[in-house]
Amino acid sequence: MSRKRVHVLFTGGTISMRIDPGTGAAVPALSGEEIVSRVSGLRREARLTLEDYARLPGPHVTPNWMWRLRGRVAQILEDPDVDGLVITHGTDTLEETAFLLDLTLPSEKPVVFCGAMRTSSEPGWDGPANLMTAVRTAVSDGARGRGVLVAVGEQVWAGCEVRKWHTSNLDAFRSPYGPLAVVARGNVVFRRPPSRPTVIPARRVVCEVDLHTTATGTDDRLIRASIERGARGLVIEGSGCGNLPPAVLPGLRAALAARIPVVLVSRCGEGTVMPTYGYEGGGQKLREMGLIFGGDLTGPKARIKLMVALGVASEASDIRPWFESPDLDGGL
Repeated sequence: MSRKRVHVLFTGGTISMRIDPGTGAAVPALSGEEIVSRVSGLRREARLTLEDYARLPGPHVTPNWMWRLRGRVAQILEDPDVDGLVITHGTDTLEETAFLLDLTLPSEKPVVFCGAMRTSSEPGWDGPANLMTAVRTAVSDGARGRGVLVAVGEQVWAGCEVRKWHTSNLDAFRSPYGPLAVVARGNVVFRRPPSRPTVIPARRVVCEVDLHTTATGTDDRLIRASIERGARGLVIEGSGCGNLPPAVLPGLRAALAARIPVVLVSRCGEGTVMPTYGYEGGGQKLREMGLIFGGDLTGPKARIKLMVALGVASEASDIRPWFESPDLDGGL
């Protein structure tokens, strides 16, 4: 059997960095070819096409840049000779870019992200192992139809679920639902059924979406500032299963009156928002106000999803079905 063809897009991140001897700090430096040359046996796994798309640190990524990357990925996936695609990316924002692509790419072909937590100048540089895992995943028959994946070490995660959980550990990525697959003696073994969101047929992203996290005593001043600066959507991280301080509510009512969709998520690490409590600022009251419940999404991912949804519709009633499950109230 001939080896499958995998297109590898290098976009930067720590996997491409080394320590600048003058400053002692890590900076982007390596090309895709230089990275691949340090991964022993990688070219035996697949026929590789390498493309140096960008050399960005993760925090320099923007939603507009993600959307341009999505366009390039869609173009590559249309090539019938391409069996899968791997993208190297800075880990700080990898989960957001992976989620945007997962929301907007209908292709059944595997798209696999990877990155690194250590630079090529450090002992135990994890870039080569992660890239090997990503390529092995991209050529795996079991990876088809699973949406965008993230390969870190010897685990494979669903792009719609994975989060960067630790600032610096090699196993920095996790999902509340566990990995989709593990790598055992070079073989990618899937242990869970496919998990991906409904694809949203967006033709653009609307970047004017602000994210606010609430805490004890939070008021609505920042929310009103978002409205004044022209926000097209808001994402609010509440406490528990989706509850807010009462002082936040006047600003939210003003946003809703201005027909700005507001998505509610939780600042907790696991669990989903629910209309459980009936006090002022409780989830039930917030749903009656018209807030959209964001399920188990994190704030950054809910923001990405709202940007994508606003690329199709502007009314909360049209956006709500992409966030809320039909049985939202049935679980109480």
